[in-house]
Amino acid sequence: MNISYDRVEDELHAAWRRSDDIFTLLRPEALLFRPIVWRHPFIFYLGHLPAFAWNQVHRGRPSSNPYFDDIFSRGIDPDIDSGACHAHPEAPGRWPDVEAVVRYRDGVRDSVLEALDGARANPRDAERRRSFYIALEHELMHQETLLYMVYHLAPDRKVRPRGFPEDIFHDAPAAAEIAVPAGPARQGAADDDLEYGWDNEFEATTVDVAAFKIDSLPVTIGQYHEFVASGAYGSRRYWTDADWEWKTRENLHHPNFWLSERGSWFYRGMFDILPLAAVFSWPAFTSLAEARAYARWKGKRLLTEAEYHRAAFCRADGSLAPYPWGKDAPAPRHGNFNFSHWSPVPVGSHPDGVSPWGVHELCGNGWEWTDTPFAPFPGFAPQETYPEYSADFFDGKHFVLKGASWATAARLIRPSFRNWYQAHYPYVFAKFRCVSAS
Repeated sequence: MNISYDRVEDELHAAWRRSDDIFTLLRPEALLFRPIVWRHPFIFYLGHLPAFAWNQVHRGRPSSNPYFDDIFSRGIDPDIDSGACHAHPEAPGRWPDVEAVVRYRDGVRDSVLEALDGARANPRDAERRRSFYIALEHELMHQETLLYMVYHLAPDRKVRPRGFPEDIFHDAPAAAEIAVPAGPARQGAADDDLEYGWDNEFEATTVDVAAFKIDSLPVTIGQYHEFVASGAYGSRRYWTDADWEWKTRENLHHPNFWLSERGSWFYRGMFDILPLAAVFSWPAFTSLAEARAYARWKGKRLLTEAEYHRAAFCRADGSLAPYPWGKDAPAPRHGNFNFSHWSPVPVGSHPDGVSPWGVHELCGNGWEWTDTPFAPFPGFAPQETYPEYSADFFDGKHFVLKGASWATAARLIRPSFRNWYQAHYPYVFAKFRCVSAS
């Protein structure tokens, strides 16, 4: 597929500006903090984004700073339950000075733009073309995971952006149960479908999906609070063996985004601690394990990846659409994504994003948990220049998420895009909804 190098250059500049804006949310001393124990401190990611771009775009070319290329090459990929990690470079005893990392970052950005100019002269070089897309989408994905860390940083370590707060505390509409008839669902993509796609998005495959009923809206914080307040969160009967063992080991009594102090409930926002009741209409962000337990309490279950595709992209007449709302490119009226807000908003706030079946928010406001293990589609082949990207996580412990959160870039919103996390990872901006047999 042809590439518009001018457009890619524009997208790179925009992505770099957004990354820089995210780092400006941190007070200087916070760069060495690790608000999530499973991640390196912030300064690692300041260097990781350019190091990754260099290693992809300039693979095999001598570097001006091989040490930085190495120490910033790959982050921590934790196994939450065992405490072990996939292979990655050891963290240095002392991280480099911030000024040196910024100089490195800026130098790599200049070199990527020079390489882009060179690629214009040889547009048939498919591997070079892919390297720019890999660098771009990797940057966009890390913007969201950086915000997971910023979210859990103490408020006095952050700088509140202009234009905050927003009026996002209204009530949510009532949910309904929607019947989706049996039929095919297309997952993945064909080579000629996409300008660029990651290896786990290929090849396209069609599966038959039995009829099912799906909640029109995600589970809200208010609904999940009923689960916790009833005592069911602490009841063994609603948890799988592995999920209960994790919950007990971590001594969990509520989702990670909540706080309980002196008998009162609060919500951990990006920049404020809010009364939980004030955000009862927002989607409940939980781990997959906690979502499973709630669904069992309701006598239901979670979506599968194939059911998500059936509900989001398939039409009653058998046709397919690239988005739940149709063919129009993602826009603010369709959902809460692409950094439109600094938080979730009340569920059902974007009726223009509803699917033809009547299902809201299949894209935006939070990734959608599925109970489908992350695994390759038939015909999967690892990406030559980044073979470990997906294959390292085909381990039965990671599960597919679909859609987008408020912090997901619009470029990543496509039917075949797959996110994945472990069932016990509690930091994701991820919501869920319940389904049942028809």
